[in-house]
Amino acid sequence: MKVLFAVSECGPFAKSGGLADVAGSLPKELKSLGTDIRVILPKYGTISEEFKLEMKKIKEFTVSVGWRNQYCGIEELTHQGVTYYFVDNEYYFKRENLYGYFDDGERFAYFNRAVLETLTQLDFFPDVIHCHDWHTAMIPYLLRTEYNNRKGYGQMRTVFTIHNLQFQGIFPKEILGDLLGMDYKSFHSGHLEFFGNINYMKGALVAADKITTVSPTYKEEIQTPVFGEKLDGLLRERQDDLIGILNGIDEDFYNPASDPLIYQTYSAANHLKKAINKTEIQKYFGLPQSTRTPLLVMITRLTRQKGLDLVKCVLREILQEDLQVIILGTGDYEYEEHLRQAARIYPEKLRVFTGFNEGLAHKLYAGADLFLMPSQFEPCGLGQLIAMKYGAIPIVRETGGLNDTIIPWNEFTGKGNGFSFSHFNAHDMLFTIRRALGVYHDSKSWKSIVKQAMEMDYSWAQSAYSYNQLYAEIVARSETHVF
Repeated sequence: MKVLFAVSECGPFAKSGGLADVAGSLPKELKSLGTDIRVILPKYGTISEEFKLEMKKIKEFTVSVGWRNQYCGIEELTHQGVTYYFVDNEYYFKRENLYGYFDDGERFAYFNRAVLETLTQLDFFPDVIHCHDWHTAMIPYLLRTEYNNRKGYGQMRTVFTIHNLQFQGIFPKEILGDLLGMDYKSFHSGHLEFFGNINYMKGALVAADKITTVSPTYKEEIQTPVFGEKLDGLLRERQDDLIGILNGIDEDFYNPASDPLIYQTYSAANHLKKAINKTEIQKYFGLPQSTRTPLLVMITRLTRQKGLDLVKCVLREILQEDLQVIILGTGDYEYEEHLRQAARIYPEKLRVFTGFNEGLAHKLYAGADLFLMPSQFEPCGLGQLIAMKYGAIPIVRETGGLNDTIIPWNEFTGKGNGFSFSHFNAHDMLFTIRRALGVYHDSKSWKSIVKQAMEMDYSWAQSAYSYNQLYAEIVARSETHVF
């Protein structure tokens, strides 16, 4: 089976969030199952020179963006057995960041069409194009409304994965002609119209053969008005084509037994060596070195979605407990400043690093006893999966993928891999933190919960198998999805 991943970011080339981890890990697992999997993404200016030197230019052509004809170069690179295509256009992609520009609508209108035009240039017509988030969401719609009758395109199927429904790619309706070269039929039909604007993601939700989310619970949540971001009605209409497949993690990269970025390697069989990582990270941050004092860590974007309102509300009460807290992340100024002020008041208990550092993140996972992730909503979440792999016990809110991956500790059965609370409420979170601290001081119970967490299998193997089954199902259909 031939599958093309169309993504806006992909590790290790370009990363701003969890999408890059998925796009960097899942294709390798699909490749191991025998799938002819290839990946296409923009050639960003931020990609390291090491990778750029390995790229080989294989095609040059032009792509129409409304009334414009823009240059498109295709460069190829094979990495860890997977073929990657990079769409080269310096006007759109040679910038300091991946997103956040006034012309993002134009940049990704170009990229969507460039992906489809590339197939003819390469004479590679996949059975399935797997698109991810709003940046590639117009590919299924363009394929069905414009490219469907072209040679080689008619039998292609599409899968669209929602990584975060909150970000949809909403732009003024004038871009239909100006950027996409389309008339207003798609607007008046309701296919793309969204409260007077154009919604890229809605195009995929209308046109894709199958829609997936990155966890089973998130699939159910987004069909409700609370989590549906005003698209819940459409998602309920497509519920028969909506599937939740849980993300995994790259267990080669996130493996405490072989991780070169941590102070001391260890495993579930000898996790007592984890304590060396704890004292070293305490030393690094200038905290009192103590293996007995529980260390609670957050590695997160500092936003409301990630539960920072809850943390802000009861941070003083948390810091009254016998524990230390280290927070790594960046985000909204109000949260950053609140945490910095708290760190000045509690220098023996709280340290804050505003920014992101991959090596430091690994060291924190390895040194932490507890990992706090009180999200308002969480499509899947990778932090809790990585934390468990490193024996840092998650404290989470029961939403999305957090609900699907964390089994609350049960002191009567001795089963569980973390702690959870259901309501988005600061004092429910505080109660759960205090409960976790109580279990931490019960040595026998704590060893059991750490062992169970570290032995959980959240690799990509099962997810890749589920995606392969999904691809086979839609390819076997006699017709594409009709809308």
